[in-house]
Amino acid sequence: MGLRINDTAPDFTAETTQGQIKFHDWIGDGWAVMFSHPKDFTPVCTTELGTMAGLAPEFTKRGVKIIGISVDPVESHTKWKGDIKTATGFDVDYPLIADGDLAVAKLYDMLPAEAGDSSEGRTPADNQTVRTVFVVGPDKKIKLTLSYPMTTGRNFDEILRAIDSLQLTAKHKVATPANWKQGEDVIITAAVPDDEATEKFGSFERVLPYLRKTKQPSA
Repeated sequence: MGLRINDTAPDFTAETTQGQIKFHDWIGDGWAVMFSHPKDFTPVCTTELGTMAGLAPEFTKRGVKIIGISVDPVESHTKWKGDIKTATGFDVDYPLIADGDLAVAKLYDMLPAEAGDSSEGRTPADNQTVRTVFVVGPDKKIKLTLSYPMTTGRNFDEILRAIDSLQLTAKHKVATPANWKQGEDVIITAAVPDDEATEKFGSFERVLPYLRKTKQPSA
């Protein structure tokens, strides 16, 4: 059975471009984003890793660690980083997990158990399902997953937007409507009764019996 939102993110120990990590210990008490790739030296993934490097300060500002994973060993990742800098202008300063034995990809249900235990001889098409983003909260629970085909580059601005929403929910018991952006009105969750909503938010608009909107709370 695949991983779902609110499942505990599976823990693992792996080598990375910054040494060995134990995933839960590496996350610590904050948030994390792990985004996966089917193979090193692939065109779309090269642009993604560089874009993520350029956005790293935005993730840091939100208390979110970033880590990549690709189905190849550390030595290959290290060489790939040079291409990423050439293509995008950004140095990859966050760790890249080596998954040459496919263990993490299978642990996170991105490859089937029968995929084998080596990346050797496998093409990007063989690993095309290793294209999921996982957002993990301080409680080590999966808060969001996004999966993309190999031909569609990921929208990391959307991932930042989703993290902003998740963190607002965690702090203030609010949800965010479709296409919400920072500073726009939010939705008061059903878990908050009217009297508590008035106390917490000052005022709110009842759009429907089950839909109450209010100004975005301050951080």
